[in-house]
Amino acid sequence: MKITIDLDCTPEEARRAMGLPDLTPLHERYIAMIGDAMQSGIKPEAIEAMMRGWAPMGDAGMAMWRRMFEGQAGG
Repeated sequence: MKITIDLDCTPEEARRAMGLPDLTPLHERYIAMIGDAMQSGIKPEAIEAMMRGWAPMGDAGMAMWRRMFEGQAGG
């Protein structure tokens, strides 16, 4: 037997229902720091070192971030 239940709720409602913490302020601060770094003309290598310290990722993740920042710096 298979039973399927569909819940229609926002991500915020799901987070509260599961008792997870609200990380919105942390996320907003993280995005603001990245934006400030990009506007100040920081080099992609410095951003890569900063990202490694904040959120360790595999080489594929770091390559994705590098391409994104290099694209922003060039455009």
